[in-house]
Amino acid sequence: MTTPDSPVLRVAGRPVGRYVTRPELPARLSPRPYLHPVTTLAGTAVTELSPADHLHHLGVGVAVPDVEGFNFWGGRTYVRDQGPTELDNHGAQRHSSFQLRDPDGFVEELRWIAAGAELLRERRTVAATELTDVAWALDFTFSLTNVTSGPLSIGSPATNGRPGAAYGGFFWRARKEDRAPDVFTPSADGESEVHAHRADWLALAGSTWTLVFAGATEQTRRDPWFVRAGEYPGVGSSLAHTERVPIAPGDTLVRRVVTVVADGRLDRGGAAALIRKAVSL
Repeated sequence: MTTPDSPVLRVAGRPVGRYVTRPELPARLSPRPYLHPVTTLAGTAVTELSPADHLHHLGVGVAVPDVEGFNFWGGRTYVRDQGPTELDNHGAQRHSSFQLRDPDGFVEELRWIAAGAELLRERRTVAATELTDVAWALDFTFSLTNVTSGPLSIGSPATNGRPGAAYGGFFWRARKEDRAPDVFTPSADGESEVHAHRADWLALAGSTWTLVFAGATEQTRRDPWFVRAGEYPGVGSSLAHTERVPIAPGDTLVRRVVTVVADGRLDRGGAAALIRKAVSL
C-alpha cells in the first residue's frame, strides 16, 4: 500500500520498490530515506534493511561517513591512528517535500542536518523503467548543495587513514545469501579485482538475480567502485577515494547511477547489453 511517507515504485504496474521517507531509527544509524524492499519483476528481494552484520545499511540510498566530521553513514566513525570509534557525531537526512511524485518515480528535496544545523540541501531524482519482461532499471540522481556560509568537504575512512575503505555516496546493500554473489566488470572478475577500480559498469550476480550498476555521467564514472561480496554483498560509488572532496558555499555536487535489476544470472554479454539500454534511455 502506498502512503504519504512510503510511496511504492511501479514498473508496468508491478511494485518493485518501497521508498521510506521518514524512518524511525536511532541517531547512531544516521536516519535517512531509503528504498527497501527493492525487487526484481518476479518479486525477488534484492536489498536488505539493517542486517545483523551492519545495522546502519539501509537498502538503497545515499550515505556519507564524513561531511565536515559528521557521520551520515551510521555506526562507528573511523578516526585516524585510532580506528573505528563510537562518536556522538551522527547526522540525519530529513525529507522536506516531493517536487514530483508518479508511480514510476519522484523528485524529492532533503535537508542534511547535524548538530542542529543544515549543512547540505539535496535534490534526489529517482525513476524506474521497464527494460524487458525480466529486467528493469533504477535511475538515481542526487545533487548536494552546500547551504552553509563556509566551505564543506566530504571524506571517507580511506581519506582518514583506512586503506581500501573509500565508501560514501550512492550505496546499495544487496541480498545476503548462503553463497557470496559473483562480481564482475567488462574486463575483471572477483571482489579483489574490481573493488577500488573504475569501470563503465559493474555486475553483482546472486542465486536468481543480477544487479548491474553504471555511472551515468562523466563525473560519476570517474569515481571508483566500492565493492563487497565475501563479507556481505554491497556496491557503492566512492565520492572520496583518495582525497577529500570540497564543496564551496553555494556549489553543488551531482552524481547519477543507473542500476539494472534483472531476474536470473546474467553473463558479461547480457549485463553489458542491458546496462547500455538502461543508460541510453
